[in-house]
Amino acid sequence: MNTFKFTLLILLTTFLMGSSFAVVKFGLPYSSPLLLAALRFTLAGLIMAVIVFILKRPHPTSIKNWMKMFTIGAFQTAGVMGCIFLSLRTITASESSILTFTNPLLVVVLSTIFLKTKYRLYQWVGVLFGLVGVSITMGAQIDFKIGILYGILSAVFWAIATLLANKWGIHFDTWVLSAYQMLFGGLLLLLSSFMFEKSFFILNSHSLLILLWLSIMSSIVQFAVWYYLLQKGDPGRTSAYLFLAPFFGVISGWLLLGEPLYPSIIVGGMFIIIGIYLVNSNFQKKTVENKI
Repeated sequence: MNTFKFTLLILLTTFLMGSSFAVVKFGLPYSSPLLLAALRFTLAGLIMAVIVFILKRPHPTSIKNWMKMFTIGAFQTAGVMGCIFLSLRTITASESSILTFTNPLLVVVLSTIFLKTKYRLYQWVGVLFGLVGVSITMGAQIDFKIGILYGILSAVFWAIATLLANKWGIHFDTWVLSAYQMLFGGLLLLLSSFMFEKSFFILNSHSLLILLWLSIMSSIVQFAVWYYLLQKGDPGRTSAYLFLAPFFGVISGWLLLGEPLYPSIIVGGMFIIIGIYLVNSNFQKKTVENKI
């Protein structure tokens, strides 16, 4: 893949990842948070499920594998996205995106503890940078807001989902896994909405546009481009650019919502961005390639 095409696509997918926080914030006056998340992913999951069925992509043939897919959806879509949408009721899109995208740092910690994975020194330096960044970003808070806890939980759930996907992903077609984990997660969010909140959705042109953008652009298109890049290029190189997602989250919150760029957010965000880059980089591979 040529550099121009790669750069264009990586900017598109990370922009869609990061800016979705601001778009969700736009949608919250029209809907309760869990219901908006449920509608987003149920719609996205249904569309993708129809596509993978028409394309005759291989589906799981055992109940055990369907349950594994359901479990991934419970963490990745219901857990992560439910917490993100709830966090945005009390904290800014910038803060929520920064907290959520610390998940690569947590993957290092959790996989070391539970999977005994070995990581290099610079990756642990990245984790340290990330923790310092979170402390700086959230340290400026005079009062504790429940949205901070939801933001941290979204990162924890995402890290768990990543480990589960890495362990079980070989059993599934990538596109089938994406479709059904979104659909299952969306249905769980729908159930949670009816159980734990006073559900409402104000249907008008604005709310419909927001819902379609979140379902199609921020879910289906974003996912399709991301996995296209992972399949066609070097996954390590591609993952290193995840640091752009919280950057776009902060910038879109500032541009679209008028959220103030406090020095603590800028400095803390930069530490987290550096940490994500270090965790996802593969300097050893680059060194070998340069020698060749």
